Amino acid sequence: MSAKTTIKDLISNYTWWREMFTIIFGCVIVSFGFVLFINPYNIVPGGVYGLGIVLHNIFPEIQIGTFGYMFDIPLLIIAIILFGKQFGGRTIFAAMMTPGLMNIVTMLVYPNQEAIQSLDPALLMGGVLNLSDHLMLTCILGGTIIGTGLGLVVRSNATTGGTDVIAMILNKYLHIPFSRGVLIADACVVLAGLVVIGFGIGSEDGASSEGWLLSLYSLICIFVATRVVDYVIDGASYDKLLFIISDDKDEELRSYIINDMERGGTYIKSTGLYSKKEKQMIFLVISRREVAQVQRKIKEIDPKAFLVVTDAYDTYGEGFKPFPDKDNMLN
Repeated sequence: MSAKTTIKDLISNYTWWREMFTIIFGCVIVSFGFVLFINPYNIVPGGVYGLGIVLHNIFPEIQIGTFGYMFDIPLLIIAIILFGKQFGGRTIFAAMMTPGLMNIVTMLVYPNQEAIQSLDPALLMGGVLNLSDHLMLTCILGGTIIGTGLGLVVRSNATTGGTDVIAMILNKYLHIPFSRGVLIADACVVLAGLVVIGFGIGSEDGASSEGWLLSLYSLICIFVATRVVDYVIDGASYDKLLFIISDDKDEELRSYIINDMERGGTYIKSTGLYSKKEKQMIFLVISRREVAQVQRKIKEIDPKAFLVVTDAYDTYGEGFKPFPDKDNMLN
């Protein structure tokens, strides 16, 4: 074994361990964010854990993390069956770790089983973190912490499963764009929270006088978490530029971009520096959340394709931001 190969293997192993540690750390942060700032206040920030909060109001003897397992495991099995090797093992790892960590943290910060069932913020760490009179603050703190954790997980090429899997399925069979699929799934969860928590349908405690306002707080939490996820992953950049070169799969990639993603793109004529062969390079702008999906699809269509992903700090035109008015532009 050459020294060059050994150094390459060491770098590869270091990168793998660093990313796995980042995934674990991100899952821990997500767990603390939910347990300390979201679950006690019945805020429903979408996803399987948001649905777990809704169902905990109906079945308080079951922990929210346990509901996460109830939904994540079937979704992961379906995803493995439908997507096979395209579905990453890191996502399975993160999706299995987060609910367990959430249950462990819950048992650590509440004094007894009765308190765990009630999730009374007055009993959370002896009442030190009781923010019942400051729901806006808990939305912002919870969204920021959860978004930070999720951002770290996504940066390491994983997700925590849940609505991302549903969005992938909607994209595959109904050709709904991935980002829109996530929005649809999360919206359904928030509506379920409005029905159960806001109007008290199916809940033992019934509707509270201001329960429906929790749905509005949930939207604030989702907004904050989404922004923080974007910032952790890309800094100030929210869109991505893709340059794709494929020797003989241009039409399949074109069909996928236009029909499945509902995006436009541009062919750029190019010539290989070494081979001197003329090729068609695809220029494409997508959202940050669609990058992993496109990478998987390109690998499926043409494993030998060449792909460059870079940041787009401002994107104007159809499907993106409108051009600024002439009067509002700086001279």
